[in-house]
Amino acid sequence: MSPAIKMSSKALNARILRLSAIGSIAVLMSACGSSKDANVYSDYPITLSGYSGSKSTSVSYTGQMARHVLHDSLKSLAGKGSGQKDPALKAKMLSYYKNKDKNRPIIAPKTKGTFKVLQNNVDQISKGKNLIGKTYKGTISGMPNGMTGSELVLFWIDKASEANKGVDLQRGYNYPQLISKFIMGAVSYNQAVDNYLDEKLSAKKKPNDKPYKKGAPYTGKEHSWDEAFGYFGAPAHAMKLTPKQVYEIAKMGKKSKPPQNALKYADYNKDGKVDLKTEMTFGPAYYAAGSDKGGKTKYLHTITKAYLDGRQVIVNAKGKKLSEKQRKSLKNYAKIIATNWQQVLAEAAHKYAGSVHGDIKKLMIITGANGDTSKQLKKYVKHWGELKGFALALQTGKNNLGAVGAKLNQLIGYSPVMLDNKQVTDIDRSGNYVRSSGVTLVQYQANMVAIQKLLKSIFKIKGLAKKI
Repeated sequence: MSPAIKMSSKALNARILRLSAIGSIAVLMSACGSSKDANVYSDYPITLSGYSGSKSTSVSYTGQMARHVLHDSLKSLAGKGSGQKDPALKAKMLSYYKNKDKNRPIIAPKTKGTFKVLQNNVDQISKGKNLIGKTYKGTISGMPNGMTGSELVLFWIDKASEANKGVDLQRGYNYPQLISKFIMGAVSYNQAVDNYLDEKLSAKKKPNDKPYKKGAPYTGKEHSWDEAFGYFGAPAHAMKLTPKQVYEIAKMGKKSKPPQNALKYADYNKDGKVDLKTEMTFGPAYYAAGSDKGGKTKYLHTITKAYLDGRQVIVNAKGKKLSEKQRKSLKNYAKIIATNWQQVLAEAAHKYAGSVHGDIKKLMIITGANGDTSKQLKKYVKHWGELKGFALALQTGKNNLGAVGAKLNQLIGYSPVMLDNKQVTDIDRSGNYVRSSGVTLVQYQANMVAIQKLLKSIFKIKGLAKKI
């Protein structure tokens, strides 16, 4: 055999080996693709043309999960006040809201009993994140002085840092609840429905045939959709769980029998720990699940399914610009998400209006018997903070609520009516609350009935928890 023939044989054999290897990889990739669970928000392929990096999936929403952790940690810190000015506590709260400090420990959620959490540092989820940069930038008409969303949170952080356990029982403010519920709207809800599922779905912004940013393994539309999903705060495998199970994950065993069931529901990859990037339940999804577990609503799965279906539309575009038909389909899914999410917030406000109504009834009974109101007063202030926070959150979405928002604000007021029949009516130039008489406690209780009727009528909610 001539040298030329020998060389050809070697080349042929090498080519056969390469083709065999490529075929094996193709089979493996096909198998992996076919094993992608359509009910889990993960493992979507890289469709971006020309990507040559090491990533194997286009899914990424760790920044949003880091912000949920910042929110949970801030809420915890807001309840740490001693009743005196505490600059150190205020600075720590600002670290989790305003700053992008390195190595911030996770204050909440963290390992509790059998509920083992994988991460203990915010940077292990995503680095350089804050909440202030993503807070609603419009004017908050439901509080005095025309503050923006971030100005209101900063004002409340200052007040929380010097309030006993974050609660002002004289004026009726529970700052952990106010801060938490408002941020669920002013950051999570606002960013999802008024940014990623609205502006970034336009044809010109973040196109699907280009990377979201230089070097990224995902297209503009892929990442925009992923970030919107992240803000909802659902476990990636939420469709494989019942609303009650998703709810129990957020409670970390407190509502599970036995307590270790919460870890079982959360731990999708079976490594014995809860990955805060993909397996935890956070605020918005928690309240959706909380409504749904009663059996009257289906917000959690309706929203999650719309996210899954929308993501598949983008995958099917195969890294090319979305057609008008595809963008129309995405917008329809976005509308489903926004409508149901708004209803989740309205359901929560409805629930806490009912709680406030019940609290006032109990307070009047106790005062009539000259009893000790301290315990019930704390419940009243807590529930009012949740009502007010969610009512303000409702007003940070895509559409201006106009007269509906104005009516809600008027019925709820700037603070609850306290036992002396006074409530906050203004904030002076020095940041001090101004209280005055106007609505009586009995009249204010009747306002809660009007609030529930308004929410039911306008937002077509069906859960109607704590209906008066």
